[in-house]
Amino acid sequence: MLAPILVFAYNRPDHLKQTIASLLKNPLAKSSVLYAFSDGAKTDFEIEKINEVRDYLRKVSGFADIILEFSEENKGLAKSVIEGVSKVINLHDKVIVLEDDLLVSADFLTFMNNALDFYQNEEKVGSVSGYSFLLENCEDAREINAVHRISSWGWGTWKDRWELVDWELKDFEAFKNNKFQVDAFKNGGNDLWPMIQKQNKGLINSWAIRWTYSHFTNQMVCMVPKYSKVKNIGTDGSGTNFKSNTEEYLTKAVEAEISFSKDIKADPKVSAYIRNTFKTSIFRRLFNFLKFGIRS
Repeated sequence: MLAPILVFAYNRPDHLKQTIASLLKNPLAKSSVLYAFSDGAKTDFEIEKINEVRDYLRKVSGFADIILEFSEENKGLAKSVIEGVSKVINLHDKVIVLEDDLLVSADFLTFMNNALDFYQNEEKVGSVSGYSFLLENCEDAREINAVHRISSWGWGTWKDRWELVDWELKDFEAFKNNKFQVDAFKNGGNDLWPMIQKQNKGLINSWAIRWTYSHFTNQMVCMVPKYSKVKNIGTDGSGTNFKSNTEEYLTKAVEAEISFSKDIKADPKVSAYIRNTFKTSIFRRLFNFLKFGIRS
């Protein structure tokens, strides 16, 4: 029982074509169901590119089945992902999720399906991902690692974990006043605390920070390899989340067999590495405080 693949696309046909092409290099692609979600246009200026995306998706082949989900309205990424994953995971119990700017290794689907099978009954594993969080540069990282940060770059999960998410952050007020909890939350990266505050204030709309928060509140981890099986090609300024060109968190997509481990406790040294690697700059911390009253 292979997990279905969900790909979320918007207005970048050239990026999407590369994403699909990399998936088709995986031997398991021909046995996998692909769900392709295309969001509606935010402005008239984007309609042409969105139509180009949809024309391309109608011609895609090479998967066991292809199910197209085209939205007439512009939902935005957060709503698209939350609704799309919820719909498919209720049908299949597990999912593999990609956005339209990711290249994957030729063994990505094998790794993801094996990881979903291996950790399915480990309730403290909230998700798995092919993205490494730059752990190839961490000498303490193992072949497979438990981390306190979820990945939105090529990830998978199960229905029972997804259903734990409180998308409204009902318990946030109690959480933010617990300094011990706030500090522990930062083990997934020092940038998480200002992000979850912005989400709670309605300044951003991120499904990923709420997914991370759910991992924390439910004492779950994300399992990731030391060497990434995902490469992001959307940090060229073309996307919604990366408005400028940046290569700060980029990795190569490496093809290599992974031995899984039932040791799902996060290594403190690996957590310290991630906490230090993913942090908010001094300029951003000052800006957040002066404009939004948000402390890091």
